[in-house]
Order: sequence, then structure tokens, then C-alpha cells
Amino acid sequence: MSRNNNFLNVYKGPNSVRDYFDPDSAPPLPLVEIPDKLNPYRDDGVRIYAKMMTMHPANNVKAMPALNLLEKNVIPGKTNTIIEYSSGSTVISMSLVSRVYHGVSDVRAFLSNKTSLAKLRLMQFFGLDITLFGGPSQPEPTDERGGIRGAQRMAEESESIVNPNQYENDDNWKSHIRWTGPQILKQLPEINLICAGMGTSGTITGLGVFFKEAKSSVFRLGVCTAPGDRVPGPRSFTLLAPVEFPWKSAVDHIEEVGSHDSFSLSLDLCREGIVCGPSSGFNLKGLFQFIEKHKTAGTLRDFVREDGETHCVFLCCDLPYQYINEYFDKLSSEHFPSITNEALTKVDLYRYDEAWEKDAAIALPLFLDVKMVSPHDVLLSDLRPDVTNKNGLGRAVALKEGVTIIDLRQTVDFKKFNFPGSINLPFADPSRPSPFSDPAVLEALWPKLDAHFRSPRDELLLLVQCKRILVLCYDGDSSRVATSVLRAQGYEADSVRGGFRALGELDAGKTARDSSVITSNQESKAGIAVLREVELVTLS
Repeated sequence: MSRNNNFLNVYKGPNSVRDYFDPDSAPPLPLVEIPDKLNPYRDDGVRIYAKMMTMHPANNVKAMPALNLLEKNVIPGKTNTIIEYSSGSTVISMSLVSRVYHGVSDVRAFLSNKTSLAKLRLMQFFGLDITLFGGPSQPEPTDERGGIRGAQRMAEESESIVNPNQYENDDNWKSHIRWTGPQILKQLPEINLICAGMGTSGTITGLGVFFKEAKSSVFRLGVCTAPGDRVPGPRSFTLLAPVEFPWKSAVDHIEEVGSHDSFSLSLDLCREGIVCGPSSGFNLKGLFQFIEKHKTAGTLRDFVREDGETHCVFLCCDLPYQYINEYFDKLSSEHFPSITNEALTKVDLYRYDEAWEKDAAIALPLFLDVKMVSPHDVLLSDLRPDVTNKNGLGRAVALKEGVTIIDLRQTVDFKKFNFPGSINLPFADPSRPSPFSDPAVLEALWPKLDAHFRSPRDELLLLVQCKRILVLCYDGDSSRVATSVLRAQGYEADSVRGGFRALGELDAGKTARDSSVITSNQESKAGIAVLREVELVTLS
């Protein structure tokens, strides 16, 4: 029972994290009545509360057994390694508790090779050393071929290794006599029914034993998985047979629940603000089934107490995030909102950076130099687009060393006007919208760019390899996509914001004060002075 007065939930000092994890130093974990819209029996006088075991710092119900098991089994100065067969929550809690309380960082998890990749990654995230075992995902504790016995044997071979063994160690279920049961009774003295799932059976055993002594009128409901089905955490009734905890005397009735209902109901809970994993929906579904049977039989009144209502508590055991993929595997698409433009999840996969999209006035000096010209040389702004390349632009500007320009416009437009030395790859279509305004355009454009630059032809490779690249198009958006692709392939690429349209605006609005648009090379300043109002000619 919590003995603290830490109502503000603040932890300070050298033992701050220890106190944060300690149920005796923290307020009780929340007990939350579910909304009436999720309680089909509210009109029958049934009130249902979720005990949020997820709100412990370890975020799952197994934090209580982990605290108790390690407190009683780790030997200071002797224990160097903790090893446990666990599907996830227990051993993750142990990894946290072992570091926080005992300074032991070597925590190893034995578990089934059928464990989801998301859960394996979660264990790795918390620093667990993982060993996978074939065979049943929930082996019998006495099976010499399984990981439970494997963990036991490893601990037997070394005094520095501890296997807490949640399947046979009474400190598992006694943790719920120590903490969980007293919290619930203090929070809800009028409780009529307690409901918990049965995996190791530690939770329901501890709660059942506690309430039998503390308030014997409380009905104790256990929930097992339906035969042949699987819900993360709980077991089928058949697999409980070898469990040695006194669970049989700790439960008054057992319901069996399938995985679809478990995932569906936990999804409903999450969307109404009670965020929890599938085993929580599993527990609630078992409670619903039990209530429905008694309502149908006309015996629901047997559970009504002094206030005329029935107060039921079920446990929310862990969070849903590690099971996200399983939710989509178990439930039909009707359970989830559709994604607009979902096809975009398969294209445009590389990062963007604002620094790669440059204003024309900044980009052009990085790639173009003005040649030294005489006063009588033709001005760029006086050239017609159709003759610029032939007798003007080529003599006025040139690419700098180590750079190249890729022009994505259609060939007909490229031939009318282009920068000297630029490469034409006609991927952009002026008749189509921007790839960022029409997803279909991006879906079509990106794979072509990715395939082209992922394995460029030899002739293109010679022109772009080890060079800084400027990508141009009509409006700057297709070139922005191309820049992202090029950067992903290791090229130093930039694009011009607004593309040739922006260059046209630059030509119309700039004067001699912006002659630096052409060059930042000091040796070319005389040429700039001679040119006076050099501007770049583009198609309107």
C-alpha cells in the first residue's frame, strides 16, 4: 500500500528515479471509469473502471512483478546478469528496474522467434540482449526444449546470473498483493468484481488472493485466450495446466476471448482516450461476455451491492504502439480511416532541404561566369531567344569549372533557349500541374527520376560525376524533386526556386544593381561594368 503524501508527483535528489518507479513513493496508478458509450451495460447499473497499469513509468502491468522479483532475487555485488524468458513487457520492465535499483545493465531476453519485429526493436531500444527460440510461442515452463528452461539452466550454471522466472516464482503474483490490489481497494471500496487476463496467471492470482482476504464479496474473473487463437500476453486454458501458481483457487470463473474482439475493443478504448494495448481489450471483452451471460440469465442482480450498482474493474496492461502492425493484420480496413494520396507512400522517399532550393540571384553566380567582353559586344537583354545561343549567350556567359546544369524542360523548349553546356533531360511537362499540387504527377515523375539517376547512362555519368549540379525546369518544382533524388544518390545538386519562370521575372525586373547575378568572380567585374545591364533572356 502506498505510504506517501507525494500528491504533486515530484521526485528529487539522488534517488529521484528510484522513487519515481517505486509504487510506495508515488500516487496510486489511475482508476478511470470508461465512457458510457463504451459501456453497453450502464443502463443496467453496471459501472466499469480501467485500472491503468500503463501509467507506471515502465508503462505496463509487469512493472510490479519486476520490482518484486528483482528486489527478492538480485544479490548486491554478486549478480551481474539477469535473464528471463518473456514476450516483452516483463523483461523490458526488468531491464529498467535492474538499472534503476540494482545497477545491473546486462539483462537478457529469451523469447519466441515468432515475436513481432516491432517488439524485438523495442527490446533492443531498451538495451536487451535477445536470444530467439523456435517452437511454440508460449512454451510450457517444464519443456526442456523451450526458452523458459533454457533461461533456468543458464542461471544454474553461474552464481552471477539470476533468472527471476516469472512462471514459477511466487514473488510474481505476490507483487499484486503488495501493490495492485491495495491500490484498487483504496480507490474503489465499493468494488464488486475484478477482471484480469491469465498469462503466467500472476496478476489474477495475486488479485484473487488479495480480495479473498481483504473483501471476499468481490467476484474474481479470469480471462484466457480462445483455443487456437493468440493475443499478446495471455494464454489459453490448456497452457495454464502446468502453471504452479495457485490460480485455480484465486478465480471464481474464466471467460475465453478471441484476438479480433481484443484488438477491436482496445482500439475503441484508445479512440476514447483510454490508451491501451490488445490485452486490455481482451480483459474488457471477457468482462462484457460475463455480464451478458448473467443479464441473459436474469442473475445480474446477484452482483448488485448497497448502492444499487455493480462496480467492475478490469486491468489495462500495456500500450498499443508495439502492436500497431498487428492491429492492421487482425482488423479489416473498415476499422481505419483511409489515407488520401496513399500512393505517395511509395514515391518521393528522399529528404528535402530548403538550402538546396535557391533563389535565382543566388544560384546563378555559383554556376555561371561572364566572359570578358568589349563595349560593342551584344547585350544579353538585346538577344532574341531563338538566336541567343548562336551568337550571343555563348560568348557572354560560360559554365564555371566543375559544374553542370540539367534542364528538365521538353526538348522543343530547350532548343529555343538554354544555358551553354547544359544537359537536356525532358522529364518536366509544361502542360501538367506541379508535382506538389497534383499527386498523380509526382507519382509518375519520381520513379522516372529515381531510376534515371540511380543508374545513369555512361554518357550522363561522365557529365555529372564529381560535379556540382544545378537543376532547372519550368516552375522549379520538378527540379526540386530531381534535386532530392540526386542528393540521395550522392550528388551535390541544387535547384532554382521558381525555375525558368523566376529567371524570366529576374530579366524583367532587375537592373545594373543586380549584375552580380551573373558572377561573383572578381576578375569578371570589368566585364560586368562594360555590359552595364546584362540580364538573362528566358522564354515568357
